[in-house]
Amino acid sequence: MTREVRVRFAPSPTGPLHIGGVRTALYNYLFARRHGGKMILRIEDTDSQRFVPGAEDYIIESLKWCGIEIDEGVGVGGPHAPYRQSERREIYLKYAKQLVDAGWAYYAFDTPEELDALRKEAEEAGKTFAYNYEVREKLPTSLSLSKEEVEARIARGDQWVVRFKMPENEVVKMDDLIRGHVEVNTSTLDDKVLYKSADALPTYHLANIVDDHLMEVSHVIRGEEWLPSLPLHYLLYRAFGWTDTQPEFAHLPLLLKPTGSGKLSKRDGDKMGFPVFPLFWTSPTGETSRGYREDGYLAEAFINMLSLLGWNPGTDQEIFSMQELIDSFSLDRVSKAGARFQPDKAKWFNAQYMHSLTDEQFVPFVQPILREHGIETTDERAGKAAGIMKERMTLVTDIWDLVSFFFVAPTEYEEKLAKKQWKGDNPAMLGKLRGILEGIDDFSKENTEAVVRAWIEAEGYSLGQVMNTLRLALVGAGKGPGMFDVTEFIGKEECLKRIDALMTNLTPAE
Repeated sequence: MTREVRVRFAPSPTGPLHIGGVRTALYNYLFARRHGGKMILRIEDTDSQRFVPGAEDYIIESLKWCGIEIDEGVGVGGPHAPYRQSERREIYLKYAKQLVDAGWAYYAFDTPEELDALRKEAEEAGKTFAYNYEVREKLPTSLSLSKEEVEARIARGDQWVVRFKMPENEVVKMDDLIRGHVEVNTSTLDDKVLYKSADALPTYHLANIVDDHLMEVSHVIRGEEWLPSLPLHYLLYRAFGWTDTQPEFAHLPLLLKPTGSGKLSKRDGDKMGFPVFPLFWTSPTGETSRGYREDGYLAEAFINMLSLLGWNPGTDQEIFSMQELIDSFSLDRVSKAGARFQPDKAKWFNAQYMHSLTDEQFVPFVQPILREHGIETTDERAGKAAGIMKERMTLVTDIWDLVSFFFVAPTEYEEKLAKKQWKGDNPAMLGKLRGILEGIDDFSKENTEAVVRAWIEAEGYSLGQVMNTLRLALVGAGKGPGMFDVTEFIGKEECLKRIDALMTNLTPAE
């Protein structure tokens, strides 16, 4: 029987979700959907010192905006609830004790002072201190103390941790779906802490192994920063006797700075002017960080861009819907090497999506912007205005600058255009054109253009002379679409008003 694909995204609520984390969630989601599996959201909040209020809600909202659907987990529920590790704390102590009883782990009572002394001793000998087989029986641990002494220390409330007893000089053989076969000698590894009595919480290593087992996770797809932990995780599955149901592992490449050197950070975004988080974030102390949504990116474009940072479809196709990504995605086309983030490419993706929107699809983006500027109009007109200008758009934040003249008459005129156009015969010519426009009953784009072009030809004017002067009146600047798109949209009455305003308010250049 084939095992059901069950993956999990398990972020820590220690701040806003980095786009590297979003990509990890996305690859998990694509893999699950590709194989008809389940996507789990688990919040790993065992590090109480680094917990940040609001971060969990931010994570959930980010995934929702990105279109990454959760089948089980925080905010959804499911058969393995609770899905917050802080609400599962009583589970972990049982498993920590199980490892101690089986000889795979031990209690350690050493103090920070004792460990500092050992570090200093190692440094003086020119060595790097490691908490391993060489020191664990020289310290106050359940390996060096009697059973009675251990029980007495625990009973009187001494602080302790449970550490994994790393085997000595054993080769751990592992397989990664992206990186292939890996072997590590355990003598190079230390005895990691699995559980701390001080806050009655496990560390990541114990909690994620226990939870992945109990939640029947089939594949662990996570960032390459966890690759050094893989030998310990393999050994933990062996120690618990869970190797038959152990998940398969895949470690994703890093997202690199635009320069290609080092991991992408918020500092890089601040310096180069792009966000590294999906949504705008305000920390509990008031510090803010930019977000792709608020910077004017469409979720679909953001996801499309992110999907190709580390994964190659094997074709020249660059634009993918979410369903196309699901149909195409496979871990064997994920790169081992880090993926360089390119801010300009992110904008390119967004521009492609903006240009492909229908008038109707523009409405949810345009209407809030128009209302923000005091404009009340129908959805149809809002969408049509954006549709006319969409080929010039890169970001949603471009919309107001590009469509404002459809709804607001110019009160100022671009100096360069005014100097060039509002002189000589042009004011008189515009006056004549006003009369022609006033006499047109069918003010459709096609009819108005036919009438005006015939008049231009009959009068001997140049098309550019007339259109640019009319643009000055109707738009106020040397931008915008074809003038007959504008005349049709704003209508005859508004056209005449704007021409009158120019003729009244602007003195012709000498």
